[in-house]
Amino acid sequence: MSGTGDKIVFFQPDQELGKPSYLAQEGISAGFPSPADDFKELRISIDREVVKNEEATFYARVSGESMQGAGLDDGDLLVIDRSIEPQDNKIAVCFIDGEFTVKRLKVAEDCVYLMPENSKYQPIKVTQENELIIWGVVTYVVKKL
Repeated sequence: MSGTGDKIVFFQPDQELGKPSYLAQEGISAGFPSPADDFKELRISIDREVVKNEEATFYARVSGESMQGAGLDDGDLLVIDRSIEPQDNKIAVCFIDGEFTVKRLKVAEDCVYLMPENSKYQPIKVTQENELIIWGVVTYVVKKL
């Protein structure tokens, strides 16, 4: 099978080396500015924030444009949890016919569709002839702005 639109390289989180960063305790206003004295800091580790099950969590960097409509762009870092049960409408990393891809799951009565979020790509209809492993569910995406 060819043309899923993505390449995925996996990384495991390194919980030991996670350096805490600072978190604004009050949140950052997206409306009117907040006075500076309301800005209180807490320490936070991004790994500890996004990793709920250390043994089942992996990071992967996406190469491709098939999921742009879902906010997953080329070069984004995905957080994938293999312990979460895949469900209809979830975004998942799938291993289909020897290739990894990231797509939205659409569960139909007689089959499963791997749905892209870019009109340049076609849905992949998974039938009994395909070998499909839903490898893990995407829980977070880390973007560079």
